[in-house]
Amino acid sequence: MDIPYLTSLVVFLPAAGALLTLFLRRASAIRWTALATTTVTFVLSIGLFVGYDPSVSTALGPQLADVWAGWLPDGYDVKYFVGVDGLSLLLVMLTTLLGPIVVLSSWTYIGEKHKGYYALLLLLQTGITGVFTSFDLLLFYIFFELTLIPMYFIIGIWGGKERIYAAVKFVIYTLVGSLLMLVGILYLGYAAGDAVNNGVFTTDWYTLLEYNIPLAVQGWLFAVFAFSFAIKVPLFPLHTWLPDAHVQAPTGGSVILAGVLLKMGTYGLLRFCLPLFPNVAQSYAGLFAVIAIIGIIYGALVARVQDDAKSLVAYSSISHLGFVVLGLFAFTTEAMQGAMIQMVNHGLSTGALFLLVGMLYERRHTRLMDDYGGLATSVPVLTTLMVISVLASAGLPGLNGFVGEFLILLGSFKSTVIDSPVLIAFATTGVILAAMYLLHMVYRTFFGELTDAANAQMADLNAREFGLMVPLIVLMFVLGFYPGPFLRQTAPTTEFLLETVEEKRAAVERMENEAAATADEPTPVPTAPPEAEDVSIDIPSISP
Repeated sequence: MDIPYLTSLVVFLPAAGALLTLFLRRASAIRWTALATTTVTFVLSIGLFVGYDPSVSTALGPQLADVWAGWLPDGYDVKYFVGVDGLSLLLVMLTTLLGPIVVLSSWTYIGEKHKGYYALLLLLQTGITGVFTSFDLLLFYIFFELTLIPMYFIIGIWGGKERIYAAVKFVIYTLVGSLLMLVGILYLGYAAGDAVNNGVFTTDWYTLLEYNIPLAVQGWLFAVFAFSFAIKVPLFPLHTWLPDAHVQAPTGGSVILAGVLLKMGTYGLLRFCLPLFPNVAQSYAGLFAVIAIIGIIYGALVARVQDDAKSLVAYSSISHLGFVVLGLFAFTTEAMQGAMIQMVNHGLSTGALFLLVGMLYERRHTRLMDDYGGLATSVPVLTTLMVISVLASAGLPGLNGFVGEFLILLGSFKSTVIDSPVLIAFATTGVILAAMYLLHMVYRTFFGELTDAANAQMADLNAREFGLMVPLIVLMFVLGFYPGPFLRQTAPTTEFLLETVEEKRAAVERMENEAAATADEPTPVPTAPPEAEDVSIDIPSISP
């Protein structure tokens, strides 16, 4: 699909649709405009998938790139630079796929202020897609911050009873981390400019990769970047904003939040923290592995005791994304590819769970599992889709969740950086715990005795609801049985990142060793110049 500026179209078409909705008055026209915009955006993004060639080296730059160098004055190497590589491609596809699905899920759920809701939803999609396609660090930061505004209002206006508390908490947590990251971006831009860019401030990702950052500086830069991304994931113990945001957000907001917004954190760790600060990243890999495994087990145990189905799915995200972080810091090809594909898998299965819980809420206006029971007899289609989604989330072989978790655990076991099979064995318990709390939810909600008349009269899925679930269910099976084509898209970028990490780590170690050797060399003691010899010359006298 040879379309000029294709990547930019995929990024900004939703924003154009958001602007268009502001001029519409009828709720139906607004909904259809949002649906058309997101559908066209997804169709265009297929062109990115088809046009991307994994055989082309990532070192040559992103593919299907759009560059505008005149964004800032000539004294700054800051530019509009978007494109795709193996790391960003699948996440862009996931974002554009969820766009029309979220619009359809909101069709009857959102009953007021349609213009604002759909405009913010479309603007949010632009921000998220921009994050995944930016190859300029300052541009990435702008899109990263842009996502806060629409999500804040989506939770704060269309959320539940505690929506204001949840929205403010979400913004405070993420804003604190990102402001610290901005300090790191400014310092890194000037330091890299002086070192490798002729003294010109730069935030070009490829130029930053050329700069071997000294260890002393790597430490605090890694800290501010990793802290910001850890909040967004979120990693334990920075996770407390997530359950509140999920439970209070409308269904569409929860799907976007779990499906792609959280992936901005894991994506940032992989795109920036690992290749830019490789020495410190490997030094603290064991610590991040421990934190990730704590999150895996903690999230699963807390999910098991929830009475609210939406809260249970929210805590499951903490557990599942712990696997992703574990895979990133294993520094092996298998684990990193597993982490990349698991980002997509989590978006599909957890997004489906939030959609189905939202459909139950629309029918009964309750998310408490004790208010249900025996639904399998009254809503068999919804029950079937819920069981498939639960099994995919639990990592059943043949469904998408198994592929990512298997690769992560396999790569982590052989990791020489973590180097602790016992620790990874603890991580595998997360798979067992996931089956426990997810199957417990299914049993309490859909099986057992049907005692409530309201549950007996519940309507099954209509054509719209079934249609929006079909792509997610199909992809769960496709990625479960045939993940090869998707893994082949990510393989070259995975190899490039790991090679870059190793080369830069070794270069920094050599640089530090040379500096230490120079400092240890004895300083020569200056000696006084030899005194001049007293040379006397006898001059004979001449007599007249």
